[in-house]
Amino acid sequence: MQLSREEEDALDGKYGEALATAYRILLAIGNAMDADRLIPVRWAHISGVNYNTIGDAGLAFLEEMSEDVVENNLKVRVTSTLNPMGYDPLKGYHDDRFVEKQERIRRAYEAMGIIGSYTCIPYEVLPIPAGGEHVSFAESNAAIYANSILGLVTNKESALSALASALTGKAPYSGLRVEEARSAHTMIDVRHEVKDELDIALLGYYAGKINEPCISFRLGLESLTSRDGIAIIHAKALCSALGTSGSAGMFLINHAGSDDVKHRIEYTARDAKTVKDELSDEDEGDAIVFGSPQLGMNELKMLASMLEGKRFRKRCLLFCARHVYEEARRIGYIDAMEHAGVEVYSDCCSCLTPLISRDDVDSVITNSVKAAYYLKNWNRVGVCLKSMREIVRDECI
Repeated sequence: MQLSREEEDALDGKYGEALATAYRILLAIGNAMDADRLIPVRWAHISGVNYNTIGDAGLAFLEEMSEDVVENNLKVRVTSTLNPMGYDPLKGYHDDRFVEKQERIRRAYEAMGIIGSYTCIPYEVLPIPAGGEHVSFAESNAAIYANSILGLVTNKESALSALASALTGKAPYSGLRVEEARSAHTMIDVRHEVKDELDIALLGYYAGKINEPCISFRLGLESLTSRDGIAIIHAKALCSALGTSGSAGMFLINHAGSDDVKHRIEYTARDAKTVKDELSDEDEGDAIVFGSPQLGMNELKMLASMLEGKRFRKRCLLFCARHVYEEARRIGYIDAMEHAGVEVYSDCCSCLTPLISRDDVDSVITNSVKAAYYLKNWNRVGVCLKSMREIVRDECI
């Protein structure tokens, strides 16, 4: 890779060990991916915030980086935001050790000048750069959404590479940052009706297993890339599921440039059932979980409408971004949720949270394919997958 004089100086430690480490990370990634240079990015969104994700080793690394950044009077170079942590600090959590470790992670990140957004849907709560701008997103659903819906450019970054981009304002010019890589060689011809957020998430999970960087769909949802509320809900569900099962970082819908397509696959009702059977192993659940990705205003509006005059018969946990929570509280959606018996949490999400434990429940009901995957494989609870409408229909009085 060709580096500028300033980049070489930073790599040599002229501006401190933290910045040198950041450049070493980017250089290693760039060399591995045949990048010839580093390019500027406008925004970094960083994962690796939940203590359950990074553990003590990650915490020690972050604190060392943060201390060096502060000592050298540095800050992040670009707008930088954070993924959810493991609990809602305004509601607390009974495990003091977990809370203490989680708060140290929060302080380490924020000391570097990173915005404490604690959301996996930054595209719904923060200003979006102009189309074509390069960003560095570590949250998989956000990276796919940025590439596929917003016209931004990013690879599916790791927690380390996104943090390195935040500190340097740079990323290797490789992968999906290169225009030639942003075309699909496989098209999935969808022959199964997609009627709700669960249907399109099952399709995304199926497509992710193909393990190609960009996937094309022939799909009767032309409005998926619009700013319509239902389109946003469907797009989020597709992005989160696609990012859960494989390495894809982008998709195209009914792409006119189909000359790039070398392989065509039909997706049928049988395929949808196979995916659902893999993820959903229970007919019922002890609790209901909404929010992976975190719910935005569109989902809260839809759920509030469905819940009018109803109440859940079981414990229901809902996860949304803090910014969304505050706006929804003002409008009245949160009151509607709480009247229906919903526990609303912010700054965290259902994935890898200690708030959902095998000690408390044997199985959960959710409409999220991503939540189903992590609740089953990490939290070790059974999962019953249903759409939001089906959950309200079956679980309310």
